[in-house]
Amino acid sequence: MFSPIRITEHRGDDDLLTAGLGLQGLRALVPPAFAEAAHPTPSELRRRAIWSNWRGIADLAPGGGYGELYGSTAAVPGREFSAYARLSGARQPHRVLVQLPDDFDARKRCVVVTASSGSRGIYGAIAVVGAWGLPRGCAVAYTDKGTGTDYFDLDAGQGIALDGTVAVAGDDAALAFAPTPASGHGVAFKHAHSQDNPEADWGRHLKQAAQFALSVLDAQFPQQAPFTFANTRIIAVGISNAGGAVLRAAEDPEPWLDAAVAGEPSVLVDGHGARALYDYASEAALLMPCALPQLGIPALPGLEMRCAALAARGVISGATFDAQQKDALARLRAAGWSDAGLRAGAISVGFDLWRAIAVAYASAYGRYPHDAHPCGYRYAALGADLAPRAATEAERAAWWADASGIPPGAGVAIVDPQPPADLGLTGLQCLRGLWTGEGADARRVRQGIAEIRAAPPRAGLPLVVVHGSDDGLVPPAFSSAPYVAMAKSAGRDVRYWQVRNAQHFDAFLGLPHMAAAYLPLLPYVYTALDRVEAYLDGKAALPEDAVIATVPRMGAPLAPANLAMPH
Repeated sequence: MFSPIRITEHRGDDDLLTAGLGLQGLRALVPPAFAEAAHPTPSELRRRAIWSNWRGIADLAPGGGYGELYGSTAAVPGREFSAYARLSGARQPHRVLVQLPDDFDARKRCVVVTASSGSRGIYGAIAVVGAWGLPRGCAVAYTDKGTGTDYFDLDAGQGIALDGTVAVAGDDAALAFAPTPASGHGVAFKHAHSQDNPEADWGRHLKQAAQFALSVLDAQFPQQAPFTFANTRIIAVGISNAGGAVLRAAEDPEPWLDAAVAGEPSVLVDGHGARALYDYASEAALLMPCALPQLGIPALPGLEMRCAALAARGVISGATFDAQQKDALARLRAAGWSDAGLRAGAISVGFDLWRAIAVAYASAYGRYPHDAHPCGYRYAALGADLAPRAATEAERAAWWADASGIPPGAGVAIVDPQPPADLGLTGLQCLRGLWTGEGADARRVRQGIAEIRAAPPRAGLPLVVVHGSDDGLVPPAFSSAPYVAMAKSAGRDVRYWQVRNAQHFDAFLGLPHMAAAYLPLLPYVYTALDRVEAYLDGKAALPEDAVIATVPRMGAPLAPANLAMPH
């Protein structure tokens, strides 16, 4: 189930939690350098991946409170065990990683298991789970849940090996992802092009990561073996897509989980107002740019032309720019968007994230290979003329450490088959039509989405769901709230924290206008973990449902009063 297995030691100036960078090193604006840009070593790649993933998840800015009011970047010495894990029937493996601190207490038998948020690589949850579990002596088990940064260069025929280095397909090094076909031009990546629809198996990925942790503990502590689900405490936690993975794992009838915390989970259930991520992302990609100026958000360059083109295509109505904006906003409100969610969603518009999600997830849900996107998109590096080109050796070498798992980013872009004069609208309408339309491709994508629906959690499982009320990427009205309603209607005791003035991306709180308006969500995830641990220890009851009335810090350093943490 797990092979090959790679073991590395991390002590001194290369610890488990920050790779020796510490808080100041993680705050550095420039990533840790490679001695040779085209040939980084595995340790250089690991350090840079850890730097990148910390900065992509946590608010590390001075005054933001990390390492002072909440969270830890303590140096934790220990070992790492990494491998590929394989689900029955899957075409591609998923990565698993166990971090075993030197002060692991074999009598305490604690494992915290997680998945990467978004589509991030194997270190994608280190700021969420490593920061909580490692300093208290727990082993931490990770999975990339079949997504990750194992990009494949189709022009060069090269992918990523277990240690993060670039390897040629067909050589001795086993690749983390090799697409079918393994030829063509541009870039393929695992989430979109594995042809496995990995999201349908996220709960199983999480369970395999926990099983890998138990096998590692058996091997490392033979005198205390066996480590089993029955005699080892297993707590699952994750945010965003990983929060969804936690909730999918929670529905397993086998009592392998002792408790779970799901932060801002991307999850889909039947009824209760739930909407699929693909549904509202493809909607937002079309409509949100035109709607935002009505909420006081500056218009993007060229927006008047774009809104007029949408009106000409019948997507929105209105004879003037103002009327078109009002119609776009009215359509989003009618679909369940709150104004707070739309304002927070503006940052996803600015980063082209809505289109990025829709393009990649259409491939994933429909199980399409890299050369058969139903709307004609593909991925490649771009030249100065914005035409696709082959990636350089140095670009390729940095993908595993630098990429977020879904382009655009790390030198890889979305290639639209339409000319620039189209403004990208034909592709966006095609993507939207895969949800709203008919035809073989639409049915294929919707079938993939049907496979990801969540069921109620196992009866008796201590479970806390935490979500920011102003989340503009995964609005709670479409995800957490319907999940909690579904679970409670099934008789499950799920606790739900709704955090006012919190949106989806803690990492963006380093931007002054974001810091003034929003609070981080990670403190509440850590506190929920503290509470479930105390409950499992018999020291306290589970936390009650709460609507947490936070106080924006308006540019001042974060203080306990801002967080208004429930007691």
